[in-house]
Amino acid sequence: MYIVNTKVELTEEIQKGVFLLKVHSPEIASAASPGQFCNIKVSDSNYPLLRRPFSICDVKNDSVYFMFTIVGEGTQILSEKKIGDTLEILGPLGNGFNYSGDYETAVIVAGGIGAAPFPFLINKLNNECNKICFIGGRTKNDIIQYGMVNNFISTDDGSEGFMGTVIELLNSKEEIFKEGTTKIFGCGPTPMLKALSEFSIENNLNCEISTESAMACGFGICQGCPIEEKNKDKYLLICKDGPVFNVKDVKL
Repeated sequence: MYIVNTKVELTEEIQKGVFLLKVHSPEIASAASPGQFCNIKVSDSNYPLLRRPFSICDVKNDSVYFMFTIVGEGTQILSEKKIGDTLEILGPLGNGFNYSGDYETAVIVAGGIGAAPFPFLINKLNNECNKICFIGGRTKNDIIQYGMVNNFISTDDGSEGFMGTVIELLNSKEEIFKEGTTKIFGCGPTPMLKALSEFSIENNLNCEISTESAMACGFGICQGCPIEEKNKDKYLLICKDGPVFNVKDVKL
């Protein structure tokens, strides 16, 4: 974990309302793993006071990429950063995906901005592994395909692809799970992750999910991001023990 002052190399609106931020940070780039996140101080002042957590979207050489949408003042400020601006970043934080193993197919399931951590993961997966992405959103405007491959798309309103939830789409492609060993990687809103967890357990599929929470400190001191550990009378911390968990280990 590092606290570094990084230089902004790019801020780009890659589709309406979706931004890609590229910063130069050899320290974070060399230490990062898919599924980890960083906490970013979005301004030079004390407002907003708290750093904002962002999944690491990708790493290329000494550059680190973050993908985000505008949800408040912090992300609005971040979207307006210019090349050469300085950002203080804490990271990499948390535990990422366990993408090693001898599975033949990696199934990526993303809902909305939950697509953010997957370009990095896809680039790190074994080249011999089949990669299939299921991408869901409320409408076609919520579909994010940046860095994704072999995409199946669903929208709640049917404006693009399959009409229904991304889990319903996943259920309709059961032939994928009958051809060799499969591992699922998911990220998105909690209702989607809950449905994905149930689908994976019912079908005896190995599945890891990246969970979301407001994470003020990013490394477990504030105790502000609990998640219930399954079959145990205790809680884990999303920032410290996650944000990635096996679906068999946590209760959503």
